[in-house]
Amino acid sequence: MKPIKCLSTALPAVALALGAATLMGPEMAHADSHMMMAEHGTMHVTKSPTCGCCTAWVALARAEGYEVETTDTRDYVGPKKKAGVPDDLWACHTATIDGYVIEGHVPFAALAKLLEDRPDIAGIAVPGMPGGSPGMGDDPSERFDVIAFGGTAAEGDVFYKAGI
Repeated sequence: MKPIKCLSTALPAVALALGAATLMGPEMAHADSHMMMAEHGTMHVTKSPTCGCCTAWVALARAEGYEVETTDTRDYVGPKKKAGVPDDLWACHTATIDGYVIEGHVPFAALAKLLEDRPDIAGIAVPGMPGGSPGMGDDPSERFDVIAFGGTAAEGDVFYKAGI
């Protein structure tokens, strides 16, 4: 086969392979991210059976690759007290994963940072229900703080700044 004919035959296949690799790159990275989330075990979320924003946050957690089990309860206070969440940091749902407490509409970037850095704290919280937080409109440009609590965290320590 002549070199020009060989090149013209192989070039489309090479271009197709390179294009597929480029397109698959983000998906493969996302798949790797999903596998890393699974390494942290199952996330347990305690929420109200009628709370749509809690259900939305759980759906987003699953989309991020977390394995999630939920417990519906009408007892709003009990799970927070049992988990040691300070009263001023309460939100609507309480989760636990890999030894940490996650209170409220915590962004998943903050959760990933927590699980990667493994600070000596009890958990992180987004007090209240800020608009734009995951499950409350999910606007990545919305600004709010994620607060650390327990362990070495001082009262009001900002763990993560969302929207910046």
